[in-house]
Amino acid sequence: MSLYVTGVLWVVGAALVAGGLAYLVRRLGARDGVVENNEAAGQVFTLVAGLQAVLLAFVLISLFDGISAAEDGSYREADNLVAAAWAAASLPTGSDVTAQARQYAREVATREWPRMRDGTSVDDAGWETLARLRATIAAAPATDEWMIDRKTEAADRLWQVYQSRQSRLNAASSGAVNPVVWLALVAGGIMAVVLPILFGGPKPATHILIVSIFAATMALLLFATQQLQNPYGGGAEVSPTAFETALDRLR
Repeated sequence: MSLYVTGVLWVVGAALVAGGLAYLVRRLGARDGVVENNEAAGQVFTLVAGLQAVLLAFVLISLFDGISAAEDGSYREADNLVAAAWAAASLPTGSDVTAQARQYAREVATREWPRMRDGTSVDDAGWETLARLRATIAAAPATDEWMIDRKTEAADRLWQVYQSRQSRLNAASSGAVNPVVWLALVAGGIMAVVLPILFGGPKPATHILIVSIFAATMALLLFATQQLQNPYGGGAEVSPTAFETALDRLR
C-alpha cells in the first residue's frame, strides 16, 4: 500500500468515526432534550486544542530539522570520506586507502541504508572497514613535511567521517519521537476531537461537518509525525545519494 493511500485512509477513517460519533450524540441529545451548546465546554475545547496545536507544531518542526540534519550529515560524511582518500592518494598506501574508502561507501549505501530505512540494527561491518581504513592511513610512511601534512589531513578527515557516522546511526536507531510525546500527541488529539462532539451548534449537519474536518486534520498531522520520525524511511526517506556520488568520485 502506497504512502498516499495510507494517509488518505487515516484521514477518511478519522473523519468518518468522528462524524458518526457526532451524529449519535446529536440524536441522543435531541431525544433527551439536552442543551446542545455549552459555553464552558467551548472554553475547555479552545484550551485543549490550542495546547495540542502548539505541541504538534513543535514536534513537526523538530522532525523537519532532524531530516535536514540527517541529509546534511550524509553529505558531510561522504565528502569527508572522499577528502580523506584524496589526501592519502600521494602516500605509499594511497591505493589501499582508496579501495577501502570505496568499500566503506558501498557498505553504507547498499547494506546499511536498507536497514536504517526499515528501522533494524546496523552490524559492525562498517565500523570494521573504517577501523582498517584508519590503520592503513596511520601505517603509511611519511618521509617529508608535505607527506606528513597529507597524512595528517587524511586522519583529520577520517575522524570527521567517524563523527558523522555516529550521528547517523544514532538518528536511525533512537527514534525521533519519544513514547511519552507520542502518548501526549494521541491522547491530546482524542480529547481535542471528543470535546466538540459533546457540544454543538444549532445545525446538526454543520456540526458534524466541522467535527469531521477537525478529526481529519488531527489524523493528518499525526500521520505526518509518524512518517517523519525516521529520517531514513517513511515519508522523509533521506536517500544514500551522497555515498553513491562518493563511489563515482573514488573510481
